[in-house]
Formats: sequence, structure tokens, C-alpha cells
Amino acid sequence: MKIHKVTLTNFRGYKDPTTIDFGNLTVFVGRNDIGKSTILEALDLFFNDGKGVIKYDEGDINVSSDSNEYIISVSFRDLPDAVIIDATFQTSLTDEFLLNEDGELEIVKKFNGKKCSGIMIRAYHPTNENCADLQLKKKNDLKSIIQQNNIPCDNLNVNSIMRRAIWTHYSDNLQLQTIDIDVTAGEDTKKIWANLSSIIPVYSLFQSDRQNSDKDTEVQDPLKLAVSQFFQDAELQETLNQVAAQVEQKLKEVSERTLSKLREMDPNVANRLKPNIPQATSVKWAKVFDGVSLSSDEDIPINKRGSGVKRLILLNFFRAEAERRQEEGNNTGIIYAIEEPETSQHFANQKILIDALIELSNAPNTQIILTTHSGVIVKHLQYNVIRIVDINDNGDKHISQIQAGLLQYPSLNEVNFTAFGEVTEEYHDELYGFIYGQGWMNDYENGKPQRPYVQVMRDGSLQNKQHTLTHYIRDVQHHPENTHNPRYTDQELAQSINEMRAYIEAKLAQEV
Repeated sequence: MKIHKVTLTNFRGYKDPTTIDFGNLTVFVGRNDIGKSTILEALDLFFNDGKGVIKYDEGDINVSSDSNEYIISVSFRDLPDAVIIDATFQTSLTDEFLLNEDGELEIVKKFNGKKCSGIMIRAYHPTNENCADLQLKKKNDLKSIIQQNNIPCDNLNVNSIMRRAIWTHYSDNLQLQTIDIDVTAGEDTKKIWANLSSIIPVYSLFQSDRQNSDKDTEVQDPLKLAVSQFFQDAELQETLNQVAAQVEQKLKEVSERTLSKLREMDPNVANRLKPNIPQATSVKWAKVFDGVSLSSDEDIPINKRGSGVKRLILLNFFRAEAERRQEEGNNTGIIYAIEEPETSQHFANQKILIDALIELSNAPNTQIILTTHSGVIVKHLQYNVIRIVDINDNGDKHISQIQAGLLQYPSLNEVNFTAFGEVTEEYHDELYGFIYGQGWMNDYENGKPQRPYVQVMRDGSLQNKQHTLTHYIRDVQHHPENTHNPRYTDQELAQSINEMRAYIEAKLAQEV
């Protein structure tokens, strides 16, 4: 399963419903404090219910809202063909009418700031009163519907088979509509949600170093994340359940022998006692490995190391994961969300890291979500993975997918210019280099106004030249040691950028 769409409502700066599209790799770009990390943290609350990196906080409710709750909904694609809804009988999400109109599993969670206050499945579902709310009905209720209406059914002991028989009987009049099915309404629906929860991907948020603390070792140490993934493996779970079942049986035998002997001496005491043994399936095996970690020769844990070392270890964890998941064809759903992966890393390491993350995002059942301010990382991305986070004219948060730019590679400077109108010398330099590299410079400068430029020759002498505005800015920018020319203004820099963009757009249009 993979995230396809996420909608935030009333969560922090996202007051009105804001829907975000996701792919295998999704990268959020925008100014500081614009709401990029908010998206990653909302997903941590959705997947980990306040037990992950982000804890519940009443301050997460939008400050200008009259509501006392916020809503996070996630639509999933790439769904499993078969699922277990109740008991042990396999069915499908389609057969159970648990998918929305787009054929996706859409889960809606409500939060009051202190806890998750409601979980719904938004589904295109039968509303005919004769066959509605079947997931909420117990086995005997389903039997009664079948018997009272003489509905053919092969098995009156399996709820999913009985539901299918009833829906088939009313197939000409299901009255399908989009509704929210409350999966916390009763014991039966809670069991359905418990089974569905087992197929939801693991979500791991790696925050930027500004929030690291001693208690974040499970995030900073990749071995702890690996443990949570390993215990999702079905074959391993079956093996461990068998081990736990054997231990459970041995404990029962010991307790029964003990109580038997006790009855010989004091039956009253023995009859008031009973063994309290956890079921094999309830054993939390991951807790056994709470102590796993990577430490140095001096037993210094990762979270006590420098930020550069921590990020370097994390970088190579992702490289190793990409290799492992490709070799094993791992089917465990996993979502890695990483704030500013460039933090504390040299440019060379940033390139290695983004290459590893791109490779990992192509592995089965794997998604990568990033926030970044790094031009090095953006330059390695395809435009379709970039999401611009901004504020629209109404003051509301706005998230959009940018179109292919003028340059031949993704440029953070171009992204910032097209999204925010941000004028930078770096973007001017990129546009100039593109025009020059295409052999268009003479054509671009032909007929443009000239201005004087004083050039310092190799022998130290001065020579008066005439440059276009673009050429003038380029030379002043690249020769700061030459103090004989006045600095260009921000307005002139913007003018030159717009002139180069207009020229490139016209040239590219001619080539189409």
C-alpha cells in the first residue's frame, strides 16, 4: 500500500481542507515556517497515534477555527488483493465495499488534541436500509437477514460470506453513496479496524537535528527502525507465534500441575486461582529488542554523536536499505519521511544521499517523503516529485506541483522564482549559463541597450567596454575584486532575469 492523497483540515496552518498528491518520491519545497514539516508531522500522528516522534498537542488545532478537532485523511493505492476483515476468512476491500469512488482505501482520523477521537473509512457503500451497515452487524443479525429474506448463502458461519450474499441479493438496488463508516463504533467494527491496521504501512519520521533529544534514539538509530520492519514479516511472525504458543502451553501445564497439587491440600484456595497467561498472539516481540543500537568503541550511542556523524550513519542506512529491499523483494510497506536530509552534510554526501533515496523510492511498497532547502538535492529530482508549499492570495496554505521549467534540470532557484517570485543572483547565473551553453548569447544580446563597463586587464590597466544589462550583471557578479563599476539594483537584476526567461521561452517555443 502507498499513500496517494492526504487531506489536512484544521491542523495548524491548514484551516480549510488541503489535499496533497503523493508519489513514490515526494519532495516539499518552500520558505521556512511555511508548513512543510507540518505535513510530515501530521502523517506521524495519523500513522503512529501520538506514540511516534510527534505527540498529541491541543495547540495543533488551527488557532482561528471554532472547531475543537482537526482531521487527517489518507487515501491509499496499490492495495492488497485479499484481506482478513473478521475471523480468519479472506475477502477483499472491493467485495466489502470499503473503497471510495476512486477505488482507494480512504481512512479518516479525527483528533481533539489529546487523542484520536474517531476513525472512519470513507467508502462508496450500500445505503439501502435492507443491506446497509452490514459491517456493524453481528453474526446472528446477518443470519436473521438471510433467513427472513430467503437469501441463498453457502456458509452461515462466516460474516464476510453472509455480507456478500446479502449484497448480491440486493445488487440491483444497493443505492451506493459515499459515507463514513465508523470503525470504532462497536466491538465488531473495532476488530475490522484491528485487522485493517495490520496492512497499513510503517511510517518513520526523521526530523531535522534541531529537535533531537535523548529520547529520540529510536529515530536516530536505524537498528530500531529495522526491528519494527522485521516483525511485520508474515513468515517470521508465524514462527514467533509458534514459539509463543509452545511457551504458553508449557506454562499452562506447569500452572495446572501446581493447582492440582494445591487442591489436594486446600481446594478452596486452589479454586479461587487461575493462570493468567498472555495469548501467544499478544506477545510484543519488538520489545525484546529495545536495547539494540549502534555504538562506538567507547559505547557512545548515536544520539550523543555529532550531527554530521548521525546524518552520515543515516545516509548509509538508506543506501543499505535500498540494496536489501531490492535483493529481498521486501513486501513490507514502509514510508520514510525525512526533514532536510542535507543537514550537516557536504555537497558530495548530499548527492550520494539523494541518489540512494531515489533508488529506495523505486523499491516495492516503499515511499520517500522529503523537505529540503538544498539546491543540490532539487537539481537531482524530476519536476513531478516536487511540491511547492506557499500561501495563496487569501492567506491560505497552497500546495502545488510545478511544471517543467526553462532549464534542462530542476533548479531550486527556478522553483523559488516561479513559485514565490524570488529573485537571486544564482538564478541569474543559471539562466546566463544556459543561454551561453546553447550558443544563443550573440542572438540574445543583439539590439539590446548597452551600458559602460570598466574592465581590469591582466596588466592592471583599465579598459572601457559596453555591455548589455545581462552581461554587465554577470561580470560584476563574477568579478567582485573589480570595484570600478557601480553595483546593479535588485530591480535591474529582476529585469535581466525576466528578459532571459522571455528569450528562452521564445526559443524553446520555436523548437517545438
